[in-house]
Amino acid sequence: MKPIIWDRDTCVRCNMAISDRRFAAQMRGGPKDTVFKFDDVGCLVFWLEEQRDRFPWMTDASSRMWVADFDSKSRDEMVWHDPRKVRYITRTSPMGYNHAAAGAAAEAESASYEDMRQQTLARGK
Repeated sequence: MKPIIWDRDTCVRCNMAISDRRFAAQMRGGPKDTVFKFDDVGCLVFWLEEQRDRFPWMTDASSRMWVADFDSKSRDEMVWHDPRKVRYITRTSPMGYNHAAAGAAAEAESASYEDMRQQTLARGK
């Protein structure tokens, strides 16, 4: 993935500076290896819905996505996951979608990617 320049890079969907390392996400792919950065996994979910016609490559197996592990120790020691393969816990997030990726520390009440996605889309924004 491309490095995130904390407090300077902005979310492609909401234009908010990407500051809180616990909720950052990124997508990369397509014929030009295009990179999209997000400040909240909810922005990634909505971007995938809203932009699928404009960027049909987003559903290709070669497209890559990452979401930050909520428990990453610091900006210099980030742990990244494929958002489709990690569980989500409820935590207050920058855009209020309130989902955070929980690597090894997934709680009993954690949600799958598809459950998190459905909850996010149902919430709207």
